Amino acid sequence: MKAYLVLDLSVTDFAGFKRYIAEIPAFIAKHSGQYIVRGVQPTTIEGDWAPERLVIIEFPERDNAEAFLSDPEIQDLFKVRHATTTSRLLLADGCT
Repeated sequence: MKAYLVLDLSVTDFAGFKRYIAEIPAFIAKHSGQYIVRGVQPTTIEGDWAPERLVIIEFPERDNAEAFLSDPEIQDLFKVRHATTTSRLLLADGCT
Protein backbone atom coordinates (compact mmCIF):
# COMPACT_ATOMS: atom_id res chain seq x y z
CA MET A 1 0.00 0.00 0.00
CA LYS A 2 1.34 3.43 -0.91
CA ALA A 3 2.28 5.88 1.82
CA TYR A 4 2.52 9.66 1.78
CA LEU A 5 4.61 12.16 3.68
CA VAL A 6 2.85 15.52 3.96
CA LEU A 7 5.05 18.44 4.93
CA ASP A 8 3.61 21.81 5.89
CA LEU A 9 6.39 24.36 6.20
CA SER A 10 7.26 28.02 6.53
CA VAL A 11 10.83 28.88 5.57
CA THR A 12 12.53 31.15 8.10
CA ASP A 13 16.06 31.10 6.62
CA PHE A 14 15.98 30.61 2.87
CA ALA A 15 19.77 30.87 2.45
CA GLY A 16 20.27 28.03 4.94
CA PHE A 17 17.36 26.04 3.51
CA LYS A 18 18.95 25.93 0.02
CA ARG A 19 21.15 23.00 1.09
CA TYR A 20 18.04 21.00 2.00
CA ILE A 21 16.39 21.86 -1.33
CA ALA A 22 19.48 20.74 -3.24
CA GLU A 23 20.14 17.49 -1.39
CA ILE A 24 16.77 16.05 -0.35
CA PRO A 25 15.66 14.80 -3.83
CA ALA A 26 18.49 12.22 -3.91
CA PHE A 27 17.33 10.75 -0.59
CA ILE A 28 13.71 10.67 -1.74
CA ALA A 29 14.78 8.78 -4.87
CA LYS A 30 17.02 6.46 -2.82
CA HIS A 31 13.91 5.27 -0.98
CA SER A 32 11.75 5.03 -4.14
CA GLY A 33 9.77 8.16 -3.33
CA GLN A 34 8.49 10.78 -5.72
CA TYR A 35 7.12 14.27 -5.33
CA ILE A 36 3.38 14.61 -5.80
CA VAL A 37 3.32 18.24 -4.61
CA ARG A 38 6.56 20.21 -4.31
CA GLY A 39 6.72 23.40 -2.29
CA VAL A 40 3.53 24.99 -3.58
CA GLN A 41 1.49 27.70 -1.90
CA PRO A 42 -1.84 25.93 -1.33
CA THR A 43 -5.24 27.56 -1.24
CA THR A 44 -7.26 26.92 1.93
CA ILE A 45 -10.82 25.98 1.04
CA GLU A 46 -12.20 25.07 4.48
CA GLY A 47 -11.02 25.38 8.05
CA ASP A 48 -8.12 27.30 9.50
CA TRP A 49 -5.20 25.19 8.25
CA ALA A 50 -3.13 27.58 6.12
CA PRO A 51 0.30 26.17 5.25
CA GLU A 52 2.70 28.62 3.64
CA ARG A 53 4.28 25.82 1.57
CA LEU A 54 3.14 22.23 1.06
CA VAL A 55 5.08 19.15 -0.01
CA ILE A 56 3.62 15.67 -0.57
CA ILE A 57 5.90 12.73 -1.27
CA GLU A 58 4.57 9.34 -2.38
CA PHE A 59 6.33 6.09 -1.49
CA PRO A 60 5.40 2.66 -2.85
CA GLU A 61 5.12 1.22 0.67
CA ARG A 62 5.06 2.54 4.23
CA ASP A 63 8.35 0.72 4.81
CA ASN A 64 10.01 2.94 2.18
CA ALA A 65 8.77 6.09 3.92
CA GLU A 66 9.90 4.84 7.32
CA ALA A 67 13.31 3.90 5.90
CA PHE A 68 13.58 7.41 4.42
CA LEU A 69 12.74 8.98 7.78
CA SER A 70 15.21 6.82 9.71
CA ASP A 71 18.06 6.82 7.16
CA PRO A 72 21.18 7.73 9.19
CA GLU A 73 22.65 9.61 6.21
CA ILE A 74 19.72 12.04 6.10
CA GLN A 75 19.53 13.02 9.77
CA ASP A 76 21.88 16.01 9.39
CA LEU A 77 19.76 17.24 6.50
CA PHE A 78 16.64 17.01 8.66
CA LYS A 79 18.46 19.15 11.22
CA VAL A 80 18.96 21.75 8.49
CA ARG A 81 15.19 21.74 7.81
CA HIS A 82 14.43 22.04 11.51
CA ALA A 83 16.83 24.99 11.85
CA THR A 84 15.62 26.86 8.77
CA THR A 85 11.86 26.26 8.80
CA THR A 86 8.84 25.88 10.99
CA SER A 87 7.35 22.62 9.82
CA ARG A 88 4.84 19.88 10.47
CA LEU A 89 5.24 16.41 8.99
CA LEU A 90 2.63 13.64 8.68
CA LEU A 91 2.89 10.06 7.44
CA ALA A 92 -0.34 8.65 6.01
CA ASP A 93 -1.14 5.35 4.36
CA GLY A 94 -2.89 5.42 1.00
CA CYS A 95 -6.07 3.59 0.09
CA THR A 96 -5.96 -0.06 -0.80
